[in-house]
Amino acid sequence: MHIEFRHLRTIKAIHDEGGLARAADRLHITQSALSHQIKGLEEQAGMELFVRRSKPMKLSPAGIRLLRLAEKVLPQVAALEEEFRALQQGKSGRLHIAIECHACFEWLLPVLEAFRLAWPDVDVDIRPGLQFEALPALLREEVDLVISSDPEDLPQVDFTPLFDYEPVFVASSEHPLAKKDYVEAEDFKDELLITYPVERSRLDVFTELLIPAGIEPRGVRQVELSAVILLLVASNRGVSVLPDWVVRELRHNSSYVTRPLTKNGVTKRLYGATRSDDTTKPFMANVLKLARSEPVKLQRKG
Repeated sequence: MHIEFRHLRTIKAIHDEGGLARAADRLHITQSALSHQIKGLEEQAGMELFVRRSKPMKLSPAGIRLLRLAEKVLPQVAALEEEFRALQQGKSGRLHIAIECHACFEWLLPVLEAFRLAWPDVDVDIRPGLQFEALPALLREEVDLVISSDPEDLPQVDFTPLFDYEPVFVASSEHPLAKKDYVEAEDFKDELLITYPVERSRLDVFTELLIPAGIEPRGVRQVELSAVILLLVASNRGVSVLPDWVVRELRHNSSYVTRPLTKNGVTKRLYGATRSDDTTKPFMANVLKLARSEPVKLQRKG
């Protein structure tokens, strides 16, 4: 027996309307075409689906079984059609994010909260486990947005500039380096450097300062949370280099000092990497816009 969606819609319409004429109007077909369709379906089933002598027209036991199928399947089909329409209109979709910047959680979560309110039908997830293979994952369509400070020339990938930030030196106000106006690579030779647990190639203090100068700190201690890093720094158990949005609230805290790296400071830029076909999707354009504005708000606080 070959059952099509139109057969299920026919059974449901006749049951709801109680007759062929009203059902035909509802389905936007002629009554003759509807009768022909029912006859063909009954021939396939090998039995009557309606009790024709009744008014209103009633389903036979076989017709009732087909109605139960229609009541189960048709809402699922309607939901899928609505989902496809939303995808075509850019109202829904998937936004799985990979982060190459460990401290980005500090500003990304407020961005996603604002995004959630505007785009409730978009599936959002963060994939920190992919942070070091994020761009290949983007090309494999395993993620949809990569937050990165290292743009590459990749086909079919757009790197949208988000914002500039300054990596700054953080130490206890009792630390000897607190007396300096800025710090240089040489100043780290005798220091315990507290960092996030990521590769050196992803840490600004190494890529922008220490590696070019050929300087190795006395030791490196890796800590997961920014709050714990700051706690250790305040206890004078080491020094750190953090993005300016992380240390925004320390400007008026007498336990810490923040200093630029080198006399002129260091400026870095974060990008949002997306597949070129996705960049102009309405929800993607919106999250990129939010990602440009929210970190600036945090940098200005304090």
